[in-house]
Amino acid sequence: MPKLYLLGGENIHRRSAKQVNEKAFADAGGQPNVLVFPWARAHFDNQYGKRKLLTDYFRSLGAENIAFAEYDHLEDITQKLAQSNLVYLTGGQPSVLIERMKSMELDRRLRSYRGVIVGRSAGALALCNRCLITCRSNSKLKIVEGLGFVGITMKAHYKHSKEEALKQFSLKETFFAVPAKSALVCEDGELSSIGRVYVFSNGERQIFRKTLL
Repeated sequence: MPKLYLLGGENIHRRSAKQVNEKAFADAGGQPNVLVFPWARAHFDNQYGKRKLLTDYFRSLGAENIAFAEYDHLEDITQKLAQSNLVYLTGGQPSVLIERMKSMELDRRLRSYRGVIVGRSAGALALCNRCLITCRSNSKLKIVEGLGFVGITMKAHYKHSKEEALKQFSLKETFFAVPAKSALVCEDGELSSIGRVYVFSNGERQIFRKTLL
């Protein structure tokens, strides 16, 4: 199983989670070949607006090469994956990313991947057992089934202003709340954090330290 970085969110323009990405790049050899999967929204296929931003950002972190995996190009993906040291899953809609990863069997391929995987926002949620998301239409919380790389339920983009609703939800299910700029790191069955991460359980919120899965 690869080493996983589950990033709660990042402002790419401001490079606000640079500390997390620096550690991931170091774990991938310092000058990794990076493969980006901008699959979390259908319109990203032809016009993912952050391509140049990410390319410039990752080069500043030491990336030797940055490639983008185009959806529906399976042969290219197989070759690019074999040549990469770090896989980066962008933000967007978790349900779209999960469905696409399953349809292209990317989830199966990544389980045997030997490099580092960084998931940002939707990319992080997709790697968990379950994703806790807030519906934009009515602000209600709902669960989306993830790919199960990490055996937890996760909420990305956590903000203190939403705390009461999250405490109420935690009476039914324990989950990890990861703010932007913070991350969970999973390696060899151990879960740790970079920055402040929280656990909600039984109506209470606690600061997360470290645990074995």
